[in-house]
This record gives sequence, structure tokens and C-alpha cells, in this order.
Amino acid sequence: MIDPTTLLRDLRRELTKLEDDLRRRTEDEELPELRDGLRREHEEAFRRGRTAATFTEWRDEQVTQAAVAWLLGCVFVRFCEDNRLVGPVWLAGPEDRRAEAADAHTAYFQKHPERNDRDWLLEAFRYLEGLAATKAIFDRAHNPLWRIQPSADAAAQLVAFWRRPAADGRPAHDFAVPDLDTRFLGDLYQDVSEAARKRYALLQTPEFVEEFILDRTLERAISERGLEGLKLIDPACGSGHFLLGAFQRLLEHWHRAAPGMDTRERVQLALDAIHGVDLNPFAVAIARFRLTVAALRASGLPRLEQAPAFHYHLAVGDSLLHGSEQLTIEGLDPRYHEDVALSGFTYATEDLDILREVLHPGQYDVVVSNPPYIAVNDKALNKAYRRRYKTCKGKYSLSVPFCERLFQIGKKGNPENGQAGWVGQITANSFMTRQFGTRLIEDFLANLQLVEVVDTSGVHLPGHGTATIILIGKPSHPAGKTIRVVQHVRDEPSKPADASEGLVWGDIVEHIDEPDSQTPYITVVDVDSTKPSPMVPSRRWRG
Repeated sequence: MIDPTTLLRDLRRELTKLEDDLRRRTEDEELPELRDGLRREHEEAFRRGRTAATFTEWRDEQVTQAAVAWLLGCVFVRFCEDNRLVGPVWLAGPEDRRAEAADAHTAYFQKHPERNDRDWLLEAFRYLEGLAATKAIFDRAHNPLWRIQPSADAAAQLVAFWRRPAADGRPAHDFAVPDLDTRFLGDLYQDVSEAARKRYALLQTPEFVEEFILDRTLERAISERGLEGLKLIDPACGSGHFLLGAFQRLLEHWHRAAPGMDTRERVQLALDAIHGVDLNPFAVAIARFRLTVAALRASGLPRLEQAPAFHYHLAVGDSLLHGSEQLTIEGLDPRYHEDVALSGFTYATEDLDILREVLHPGQYDVVVSNPPYIAVNDKALNKAYRRRYKTCKGKYSLSVPFCERLFQIGKKGNPENGQAGWVGQITANSFMTRQFGTRLIEDFLANLQLVEVVDTSGVHLPGHGTATIILIGKPSHPAGKTIRVVQHVRDEPSKPADASEGLVWGDIVEHIDEPDSQTPYITVVDVDSTKPSPMVPSRRWRG
């Protein structure tokens, strides 16, 4: 079984060593193609306004991405080995297969004495790249592990780390899990790199929040328009919690709707409905791997070699930048035309064609997300977002342009493209109490159909240090005069052992469909949407 705490602690140590090694490799005079290629990419990104960071700052970020990719690649290999999802073994494997892994390692170097442990690890990655089901995870064009590779000594240390025995002689880290549960990967995504966590405000969406938002969006969309052709996206998908939850729900709906259909066909139909984008390559790699394992299990297949080429709609990139040249939603800031060329620039990990397809506005029946809440410190990106999103004002946080973007990519409610889609997000509530949020509320949200506003500032959310709010609505003109508002009255009296069973959260779930209800922790009211502050009617705007 996986011990997440020990695994994370050990991986952080390995990440630091691996980053140091990869950084030296980017400065190696004997690797001019790598060194010069990184400099050219940074110069182009700087010239096109994609970053204002110095080369050293930018390079270190690429190094971290590559180092995490190497560690995650090994985690994926170990997960496949320990759960017998593949035939060969390279690192450890369960029980008798540990000796098989060591024998295979020895045989490889007897056959190829000129090679080293970097080549051995690459053999494992190439094998998974060669399987239809996992090809996209190890895609050479976009996975950063292929671009910056460790030295032979660092690779040998990495192999030794994964084979390190515990006191009982078994590998120190055991990835065999019941039901192929991959949620532990979300913890790695969030916490393995302290620098990445701070830079991108990495934070998992609690499962109970994900389920609540999908209840209020996806289930409503299915009820309104059925399954056929339904599309959902999380444009800040992280390690894929919303995507996995949506996949399981959609698959269950397809099982009920088409019981005579081949199981694998139903699995692919569920996969075809979900889309995801994230700025971090390792986040998308985890989301893709988790979906692959879920699809394998749902198809009743014990091995990856037997799995078909599942098709996914996932992409690495900045959802706030890519696809913005296609925006046609009424009220878009026309200044984005001034620097639209920036949307044509992509990093090596990105695929512009896929991003443009996935982020084309107005196409989604369901848009769900837990976007980052941080301020934009990079001056070039701050300027680029400000030009594209009319809601950006003053020292805005990313919660503002992301809120605008979520409604932009949802289906609008007009005769040309059918019923409006459902948009649901949990986000920072700072835009409601600070001056930078006035444009978002008064100029943007006021012209949309907000359905529910849930103040979750009193809910205990593991890992969250920011007060939050859940917004549920549609990208169409207001259809009614009221908005269902759940107002915070009182915080949790103490930290609950299980956050999903907190008193405040329990009251929200139980009473949200009961207007004019009140508990010691919340009140539920239908407020007049024409008031200046319909979301929190008892609170005045303040700077």
C-alpha cells in the first residue's frame, strides 16, 4: 500500500538532487543543442510577451518541470509494475517480480555494455510510449522528460532510490492499491515541488466540493439535454479531480442509457465528453494517467497491453491566453487584437492546434473549475491577461479573468447554439470585498444568469488558506429576478476530523434547495438580482 506522507518526503529529496543535476546539464558545454535551444525558446517567449522572467528564472522553471516529469515517469512505471498492468518490469515490481526486474536490468547491460541507467529508464518510458493506451502520456513532442535528461550518475541514483528496500526486504515504496485508486497522485502534483506549488498556487479540490459542483452543473445539464454530444471542460484541471469525477458519472449514465452497447464504446463516449487544460505539463500527465487507469478498469482489462488507444481531449497550455483570438462573446475587450500574435506562440510542452480546438469559446455544456487565486507577478503575463479580459482591474487576482473565461467557453443561451451551458466554480471570494472585483461583478456577472452563490468561507477546506465562494450560473442574459444565495453566519466550531462532515458544509448541502431556511451556520435566501450587490446583499463594496 502507498504511504503518501513517506513517499512525498522521499520524492522531495530526490527532486532537489535531480534539479541540481539537470541544471548542470543545461549549462554543460558538451550539450550545446540543449543549452542553446533553451536560450532560443526563452528569447522568443520574452519577445512575444509570454514572460518577463530572466533566463535563469525561466530556465529553473523548465528544470523543475523536467525533474518532476522524470520522477512522475518512474511513479507511473512503478504503479504499472506493482499492479501488474504491464508484462515487463524495470524497477521493482511485486513479490517474485522484484528479482525479475533485477535480472532484466543485468541482462540489458550485458547486451548493451556501453549504455547507462538513463538508457534503462528510457527503455521503460519507451515501452509505455509504445502502448496505445499510454502513448500520449510519454509523448516525445510534449513531455519535458525527453528534453532535459539526467546524467548517468543521477539516473543510477534514481534507479537505486526506487529499489531501496524497507526493513522487511520489500521495496520501500509499494504502489499496489485496491481498485487502482490514483487519487494519491493529486498529492504529488500539489506538494512534490514547493517552488511549483507557490508559483502556480497548486491546490487540490476536495472531493466533496467536486461532487457538489458536479451535482449542480453536470447532472442538470444531462437532465436538460441528455448525453449525446454533451461536453464538459475544466480549463484549470490540475491533476484531474473534476475530470475523473465527471468520467465516472458520465460512464454510469451511459451504462443506464445504452446497456447493450459494447463496454469499451461506452468508456470512450464518456472520455469524449470531458476536456481539460492546465499550464503545468506534469498536472496534465497525471490527469491523463489517472483517466487511462480509470478507463482500463472500467473496460475490464487487466493489462495495458490489451487496452485500445483511448482518445482524450487534454492539453498543456494557458487557458487565459490560448484560443482568445477566437473569442466572439459580446463585450470582449477589443484591445486583445493588439497582441493577438502572442496566442500563436507556444512552449515546447504545448500544442497550439489542440489548445485552439479545446478552448474554442461557446462550445461547452458544462464548465467546472477550481482556478488559481494568486496575483499575477510576471509583468508580461499580467499585461497580456489585462488586455484580454475587461474584468481585470488594479491588482487583480487570477480568480477574476478565470471567472470571465469560464463563462466565455460555456454555451451561450441563444437560438444559434442552443441552451446555455452550466458553469460552476469554487474560487476566492476576495473579488467581492475588494475594489479589483467591481468590474467582474458590475459589468460582467451582472449581465449573466447567476443561479446560485454559496459562501463557503466558513467551511473547513483542507489545505485552503483563502476564503472561498462557489458560483453556479449560465452564460446567458439573466432569466429571472432572483439568485439563490447561501450566506455564511458562523464558522465551524472546531476542525472536523472529516472535512466533508463539517457542520457548515452539511448545512449547505442539506438546505441549499430550501429558500428562507436558516441554521446556526448559514442562511438561504433568494435575493433580488437587480440590487448593486446581489451576491452578498448585507455587505457594501469596499476597497
